[in-house]
Amino acid sequence: MEQIAAALGDGARWRIVELLAERPRSVGELAELTGLRQPQTTKHLQTLARVGLVTVFPLGQRRVYAVEAAQLKEFEDRLRALIAIIEANEGGRDVLTRYQSAIGEETAAADRDRWADGRVFSFDRLLAAPRNEVWWHWTEPALLASWWAPPSMTVTDCVIEPWAGGRAVLDYRDAEGRYRSAGKVHAATEPEHLEFDLSVLDAKGDDFFIGHYDLKFSEAPGGTRLRLDLRITETTVEAVPFIAGIETGWGQVLDNLATRLTQEKD
Repeated sequence: MEQIAAALGDGARWRIVELLAERPRSVGELAELTGLRQPQTTKHLQTLARVGLVTVFPLGQRRVYAVEAAQLKEFEDRLRALIAIIEANEGGRDVLTRYQSAIGEETAAADRDRWADGRVFSFDRLLAAPRNEVWWHWTEPALLASWWAPPSMTVTDCVIEPWAGGRAVLDYRDAEGRYRSAGKVHAATEPEHLEFDLSVLDAKGDDFFIGHYDLKFSEAPGGTRLRLDLRITETTVEAVPFIAGIETGWGQVLDNLATRLTQEKD
């Protein structure tokens, strides 16, 4: 497929295939129709022949070429499969579009430090699992790491210790850098309530902003009702891309949690 794509990537060869799609043609006719010299035309036809897109028919002094639809059909099938995958996952592109727009809006508002202090984000989810299982997915490090960080990241530290004064840390990295948030737990009542702070840190360990998290787990028909309230303080101007991504980011994170719980149930 790579060879076919490379062969068709040249404009002259693409035009030759278009002309051969109408009917078989000789080298001289193709050269005349494309405006190329015959040696150039011959080289292009040889390239197309090597990948099976055309077949040559020596007819005495003439060499006539015909296009092979089978190779193009296989290429079409691969393209259709690729398009289907793209369309099935187009939500990822939509997320990027919304994130880009949010960054623009927040940048316009971030005219000084503490510009977003006191802003509150709330999330409410019905999760198909009993409260103790949902609680474990927040407080057992391995389970927490399985859904909290983006799937493309390598988690190096991920923990919420369920007692007052316990650590709250999310540390992960990818090829472009390291991302670290750290804080402490203020309250924990298993399996009902969890309250903690997380500071999103820059490379020097200074705060971009602090998030204050208040989680409530309540029994509900079909599982557990999770209520997450997030209030931010100590916001810096540099925190714009992080704050712009909170709404969408936490929506995705909670989707990950819901998916994880459903998979384990099945």
